[in-house]
Amino acid sequence: HEVEEAVAVLQTGYRENPYDKELLRAHGSALADVGRYQQALGVLARAHTPDQPDWRILNVQGAVLDQLRRHPEARHDYNEALRIKPNDPAVLSNLGLSYALTNDLKKAEDTLRLAAAQPGAAAKVKQNLALVVAMEGRIAEAESIARYGVPPAQGDANVAYLRSTLAQYKQNQSAPPVAKRKLSSNQ
Repeated sequence: HEVEEAVAVLQTGYRENPYDKELLRAHGSALADVGRYQQALGVLARAHTPDQPDWRILNVQGAVLDQLRRHPEARHDYNEALRIKPNDPAVLSNLGLSYALTNDLKKAEDTLRLAAAQPGAAAKVKQNLALVVAMEGRIAEAESIARYGVPPAQGDANVAYLRSTLAQYKQNQSAPPVAKRKLSSNQ
């Protein structure tokens, strides 16, 4: 409900400032967070231009395209974002998730390992890496990744989440269950 309210506030701000790129990015991200992907793409397309690309907008746009199962386009946007901001952990994480969504688990793992090694990488990056490693059948290694560098209680929670998500994946192998990600550039 709070995100829907944010969408409404941002929409009002966008109407008053239709060329404010930060406002457009925030509005597009909020639309994506509530599942309004097509509308989000329209707003994000207005948020940057080819002569002034914004890596954060490209990252969000890629995540939206992945939600729409347009993975090649999503990966193009992630790679464009990485040209602007090399080795950004949020962009690398989304690129890794994109590979996982198409069961290219080796590329997903390699990309998520690179993302996890970056300064400032969010905890979700490590969770997604652990999940991909588990999907590849290396459960003990995945649990070790999930526990690494966190207090024991958090490690236990991470492993419980990993096991639960992996069980769901085994029940329905139609799509890899990557950890839920917020579609903003602040991963």
